[in-house]
Amino acid sequence: MIFEGRPPFQDRVDAGKQLAEKLKIYQSAETIVLAIPRGGVPVAIEVARSFNAPLDVVVTRKIAIPDNPEAGYGAVAEDGTVFLNEPLLSQLGLSQRQIEYQANQVLAEIERRSALYRGKLPRTSLTDKTAIIIDDGLASGFTMVAAVKSIQLQKAARIVAASPVASGKAYELIQPSCDALVCIVVSHFYPFAVASFYHHWHDLTDEEVTGYLKAWQTRRVREKGKDFQDGSLPE
Repeated sequence: MIFEGRPPFQDRVDAGKQLAEKLKIYQSAETIVLAIPRGGVPVAIEVARSFNAPLDVVVTRKIAIPDNPEAGYGAVAEDGTVFLNEPLLSQLGLSQRQIEYQANQVLAEIERRSALYRGKLPRTSLTDKTAIIIDDGLASGFTMVAAVKSIQLQKAARIVAASPVASGKAYELIQPSCDALVCIVVSHFYPFAVASFYHHWHDLTDEEVTGYLKAWQTRRVREKGKDFQDGSLPE
């Protein structure tokens, strides 16, 4: 899909609503929606709301190139799963010691974020479930691949990676790692920037993310209480 003029998404909420339509074939009682924080959270919430599905997070972060922090050569997930772009690493000439040092630094930040977000959102079992992993955009694809590999260890029956927008390179990298990859827009134009596909865009803070998660949990508890009062059993 190529757009001219206005970006295809007003904001992350609008992107989530559009993505939910694309993902309807994966909706079932066994579907779990997982957000990659920070930006993937409001997108995933819209999908989970549309599906009336449980929401969880999978915390991953890229490992930045030392002299170019906006770019990365791999990513780490909260369970310690590491994905590295081996061809790029061979060009960078980093030592194993440098790689391990950076990966450990990233993991420490992931653990901090995970503890913060888990305070608002309990962990969900993925065994034999369909896991839909959502981010707000896929530039390099590294964080999504790390997330997929992490979820594979949790014995999900099927893993679907999804995002409103992806670069062509990210799409090609991610596709072989999961059962399905769903994107509304795949751009083969460079330079690629996720923000250019959104009319309203800013980098989310931890406070905003925890606010989204708290509001989600409050809504779910309220809905379960209503179901119970109506005579049906809560999930």
